[in-house]
Parts: sequence; C-alpha cells; structure tokens
Amino acid sequence: MPYVVTDNCIRCKYTDCVEVCPVDCFYEGENMLVIHPDECIDCGVCEPECPAEAISPDTEPGLEKWLKINADYARVWPNLTQKRDALPEAAEFDGVLNKFEQHFSPEPGEGD
Repeated sequence: MPYVVTDNCIRCKYTDCVEVCPVDCFYEGENMLVIHPDECIDCGVCEPECPAEAISPDTEPGLEKWLKINADYARVWPNLTQKRDALPEAAEFDGVLNKFEQHFSPEPGEGD
C-alpha cells in the first residue's frame, strides 16, 4: 500500500513531506511532487506533514489515476530529498479543484 500524491499538490508543491521521508521516495516535477510506489515503504509519516493534504494511501477509492501518475513520473523526474520553499502561488492554489486538467506540467523539477 504505497502513498500517492494527488491533485492538490499541483501549483503548491510543499516539500514538508520530503523532509520526513525515511527512504527518499519523492520525485520533483515543475509544479508538483510524486511518490515512487516501488520505493515507498508505507510508513505514512509524509501524509500528516502535507499542508495541502495532497497525500493519501492508495487504498482510498478513486486513486488509481494518481497511482499511475505517481509511478509514471517518478521514473522520469529527479529525486528530491531536501525541503524547499513551496511555490509562490501555493496559498492561492491550495484547495482549487481540477488542477490536473488545468495546471499540471509534465516537465521535471530540479531535484537535488
């Protein structure tokens, strides 16, 4: 049961979760993070750390799309192991609906 990053991370990209991850399974896109499902050890320490509440266990209903997105982009985006500042627009975009369709970027972030 890996954890997955979901829609509300887009254009927020808080990295509090990265700081507490014991196995460094977060990968950075231009405007969101993803979790590599094969590296996640299901410890759950990241979930309560996310200010945007954008991390969920993949056992929650309706997260199949997000498990695939996390798996696909974790293979091509760089690993991120250190906390960084959230995106400047994070407060404005926290809670906005349908961010994937309107704001998702497939471009990689900087990583470490």
